[in-house]
Formats: sequence, structure tokens, C-alpha cells
Amino acid sequence: MSDPMRPRAALRTAVVWDVLQDALERRVKATGRQALDVLDTGGGSGNFAVPLARLGHRVTVVDPSPNALFALERRAAEEGVADRVHGVQGDARGLFDVAERGGYDVVLCHGVLEYVDDPAEGVRNTVAALRPGGVLSLLAAGLGGAVLARALAGHFTEARQALDDPNGRWGEGDPVPRRFTAEQLTGLVRGAGLEVGAVHGVRVFSDLVPGVLVDTEPGAQEALLKLEAAAAELAAFHSVATQLHVLGEAGEADGA
Repeated sequence: MSDPMRPRAALRTAVVWDVLQDALERRVKATGRQALDVLDTGGGSGNFAVPLARLGHRVTVVDPSPNALFALERRAAEEGVADRVHGVQGDARGLFDVAERGGYDVVLCHGVLEYVDDPAEGVRNTVAALRPGGVLSLLAAGLGGAVLARALAGHFTEARQALDDPNGRWGEGDPVPRRFTAEQLTGLVRGAGLEVGAVHGVRVFSDLVPGVLVDTEPGAQEALLKLEAAAAELAAFHSVATQLHVLGEAGEADGA
């Protein structure tokens, strides 16, 4: 993989970057266009948008935070891709007030479903933004990872509460409003009319391993990256991942 897809926070993003880059390459071949139109809902300061723009794609970022959009604009300018990154203030519910319906080859919905009132509506809106044959990259907090983390920290009551709570919350102090199982996310994607292309567990180990081990042991980071990649596609590890990534694929238009 090329360097733009391997930021310093690779332990948290590597699996998603790899899957996303493969999907982009397939769409480039299918469309015959080197530059794709990408919509990044909740894209914030551009952790995905700016690297994608460096690869030559046109990225529209929709985010409710003016501060995040300001940071995005500055970052895109610093990276020399300001002409390929467009930030607009908005959210998933009112997506088509600021974005084009059916106008994008790829839509990113990362860290959004946890916070919307109606996750099914949020997914339907992102799917409606896709062109025929387009790809949805959906990333959301995983229930099992939160339960495991609370239990390993000795908070067994909170772990049980997260397990039993309909939204996967471990208590009133939980900063995440909602978590999902892989089955719930794939159900939302299929319910919106897409085929599920792949499901990956993200941050299966990296949130559990003490940072000092990764930072001080020679070769530890690269070895952990390889371990995350190897476990990501295995269903056995989806139930303990901190995040879950689902790739949804829209059908081609009739006659395509």
C-alpha cells in the first residue's frame, strides 16, 4: 500500500484504509475514470478525505461542526489538495440539503450511526447518494469491543449493562450513544438495498494492548498491524472488535 494510506494512526485505521483503497481501485477500473467523486459524511477534519484527495479523487465532506470544517480547509490547503476537497456544514438527516442525490461513486459513513436518531434513515440517505454501482464504506462502534474493554478494566457491572442495553451503553457516563453488532450493521445495509461486499473487525487488539509495548518493542507495531489485518475478516473476531466496518455495494444500472 502507498504511504498516503498509512498515517501515523495506522493501528486504528489500517484495516479500513486497505479495504477502502481496494474498493476505490475497483471503481476506477469499472468507471474508467481516474478521479472518483467521494462523499464523506461526518468527515470532520479530513482524516480520510485529505488522503483520498491526495490520490486524485474529488471529496465532499459533510459535517455539522464549523470548527472541524475549518480544520479540514486548513489541512487540505497545507497538503495542496484544496481544489479537490469541499467541506459543507450539514448532517446525515438533512444530507440532500447540501449534497447531491445519486451523485457519488463512493460514500463514507464513518462514526456517524452512533449519533443519529434513526440509524436506518441515516444508512438510507447515504445509499441514496450513491451512483449505480457505487460503494458505501460504513464504520461504527462495535458492541463486543466495549463489553470486553469494560470487563478487562474490572468494570464488570458496566460490562454486563452494555451487554444487556438495547443501545450497547455501559452507563450514563458512556460517551457513545449507540453501538452495533455485525448482524445489525449488515441488516441496515441490506435493508437499504445494498449487497454486503465485506465485513471487517477494526481495532480487535490495538485498543487492548498497552501502548508502551507497541512503542518500545522492536517491530511490534508492524507485527500488530499484520495481526489486525489477519483477524479483521474472521467472523470469530467481529464480536470483540472496537469498531466494525461494512462495505456495501450498489447494483449497476439496468443495461450497464
